[in-house]
Amino acid sequence: MNDVVKIEQPAKKPAKPRGRPLAFNQEEALDKALKVFWARGYEGASMAELTEALGINKPSIYAAFGNKEELFRKALARYTSGPAAFVKEAMKEPTAHQVVEKFLMQAVDFFSDKNTPNGCMIVQGALTCGQGSGAIQQELIAYRSNFEASFTKRFELAKAQGDLPQHVNTKQLAKYIATIHQGMSVQATSGATREELKAIVEMALKNWPTSH
Repeated sequence: MNDVVKIEQPAKKPAKPRGRPLAFNQEEALDKALKVFWARGYEGASMAELTEALGINKPSIYAAFGNKEELFRKALARYTSGPAAFVKEAMKEPTAHQVVEKFLMQAVDFFSDKNTPNGCMIVQGALTCGQGSGAIQQELIAYRSNFEASFTKRFELAKAQGDLPQHVNTKQLAKYIATIHQGMSVQATSGATREELKAIVEMALKNWPTSH
């Protein structure tokens, strides 16, 4: 009986990984994505622009962060806990007037900072959302609603402490402050200077509700 000759199959080459390996700093990449979304809005930021800013290709972005929506959500969370964290800090001031003064004055500095895009990322993102990004638009609306609710709650506390007159409608006051803030954001993206934004704050504070 003839011996069976075994033919060894060449070893299979390991499959090439799809896209570029995750050999990049994801924290730095997320910061870069944040600036693109902040400057361009959700819809305004194209994947081509994101890949160029991050210095990685699409498959690597998808592998690290998910799709564009998920990347935006991660960038938004980084924005609220990082650059925009001053909002929560302002709530700790002892009086409602001091809360609003600190919040709006810090917003002036924030909007006019030359090291970051002008304006508020949440406001900018909402303004550029169309019908194709309904989910993101709704999330940004929810962020703004929570923002107003936080001020309403703080103003209710001020009323209970006798710091605000009892006739004040806290929801209307919160919406008024939110409108000033959003208006300053739009003004900042249109080139308003720090001095111009500060003048808006000073005018708004002159209209602060009193007992008279």
